[in-house]
Amino acid sequence: MTRASAIDTITSYFDDGRFQDDLGALVAFETESQNPEKSGELARYLEEGMQPRLSGLGFACEIHTNPIAGAGPILVAERVEADDVPTILTYGHGDVIRGQTDQWRDGLHPFRLVEEGDRLYGRGTADNKGQHLINMAALDAVLQTRGRLGFNVRMVIETGEEVGSPGLAEFFRAHKDALAADVLIASDGPRLQPETPTLFMGARGGLTFDLVVDLREGAHHSGNWGGLLADPAMILAHALATITDARGQIRVPEWRPDSLTDDVRDTLRGLPIVGGDGPTIDEDWGEESLTPAERAFGWNSFAILAMKSGVPEAPVNAISAHARATCQLRFVVGTEPEEIVPALRRHLDAHGFQKVEIVPSRGGEFRATRLSPDHPWVQRVARSIELTTGRMPHILPNLAGSLPNDVFVDILGLPTVWVPHSYRGCSQHAPDEHVLKPVCRDALRLMAGLFWDLGMEDQGEP
Repeated sequence: MTRASAIDTITSYFDDGRFQDDLGALVAFETESQNPEKSGELARYLEEGMQPRLSGLGFACEIHTNPIAGAGPILVAERVEADDVPTILTYGHGDVIRGQTDQWRDGLHPFRLVEEGDRLYGRGTADNKGQHLINMAALDAVLQTRGRLGFNVRMVIETGEEVGSPGLAEFFRAHKDALAADVLIASDGPRLQPETPTLFMGARGGLTFDLVVDLREGAHHSGNWGGLLADPAMILAHALATITDARGQIRVPEWRPDSLTDDVRDTLRGLPIVGGDGPTIDEDWGEESLTPAERAFGWNSFAILAMKSGVPEAPVNAISAHARATCQLRFVVGTEPEEIVPALRRHLDAHGFQKVEIVPSRGGEFRATRLSPDHPWVQRVARSIELTTGRMPHILPNLAGSLPNDVFVDILGLPTVWVPHSYRGCSQHAPDEHVLKPVCRDALRLMAGLFWDLGMEDQGEP
C-alpha cells in the first residue's frame, strides 16, 4: 500500500492495453456539440460512458438538464470521504468539435480509435475525452491501492465546451454550494513540450465575432458596374488592415494589454516555446518587442478565422453584394470582454469604416484568468509531479488558448491548477486528432502520484 504501488497499478493499466480500450469506447460516442443532430449523443455519453465508470469508483452521480434550452446536459459526480479533508473539484468536457470525417487521411476515422506507432487517433483523444479518462483512471489506481482517496472529490463533466459552454455559468451560480471545493485540479489543453509536464493556472479569454459589409441585393456584372459600385470585399479588406499591421501587431488601442508585468515576464522567461512537434513558428509575426512566449501567454492576439465574398469555389464576373470575415480576439487578464466590441466600433468609425457591421458570436465567450505561480496549490502540485517524473514541470501563468476557467474563479472563487495531458501538435480541432502514447503513460503515472500525495499530506501520513 505505497505510492509506488499506485503508480505501478496505473502503469499496468496502460501497458496491458486497458487505457486504449477505454479510450476507444469513449471516442465512439459521436458527441459533436456543434451538430444539432447529435444532441442525443451528448446525453448518452454521460449516461453510458461516464456514469457507470464513476459509480464504480464510489461516486454519486446526477445528470442535470442545462439551464439554457437546447444546450447539452451537465453531469455532477461526488465522492465524500470525510468532513475534515480537502475537497478537490475536477472537470472535463465530453463534447467534441465536428468530426470532419471526409478530411481525415486514409485509414483513420474520427469516431474510431486507431493506434499507429506512438499515436492514438480519434476525435476527442486529446480534447478532452482522453484527458478526463486519465484523471479518472488515476483516482481508480489510488482507490485500488489504498482503499480510499484521503480527500473528497467533486467532478463536473459538461457537453458544450466546444460551443462556448452555454449554461455552465448559470448552472454554477444555481449550484454554488454543491460545487464548493478547496481547489480545481483539472486537465485540458497541451503541454508546452511533449516530454515535460506543464501546469497552467488560467487561460486567455476568447471572443469571436463577424465583420460584415452588406451593401445591396444581389451581385452585378463587373464590366457594366465596375468602378461604379462599391466593392464590399475591398472595403472589408481595408477595414481588417487597420486592426493590425502587416506583421499582426494590434492597432486597436484598448486591445493592447497592460498586464504583462515583470513577474509574468519572469515566469515566461526561458520557457521552450520554440521547437517540438507542430508547425515552425514565425519569429517575425506578432508584437515585435515581445518574445514568442510573451506573445502567446502574456499578450492579446487577433486572428481572421474565415473570409468570404462571392462564391470562391466558382467565381463569376460580378461585384459581390456582401462580404464577411469571422474574427477572434484571444486576450489576457486586463482586457474586459464587454469592452472589446465597443473599442473596435470606435476604431473602425475613426478610420471611416462605418459600413462595416460587427456581429458578435451567439456562443458564449470565455473571460481571461490567471493565478500566481507562487500560489501554495501550484507549488504543491509541482512538487508531486517532480517527485514522480524527476522533472520540474513548465509553469505558465495561463494557457494561450481559452476554456471556461472563469466560472471556477469568478463564481466558485477557487484557485485553479490545470495539468494538461496533450501536446501542441495533436491536431485538436482539425482532422487526424491524436494523442501521444508516451504522454498518456506519463500523465497517468503523474496523476496517480498527485492524487496519492493529496490524500496523504493533510493527514500527517509519511
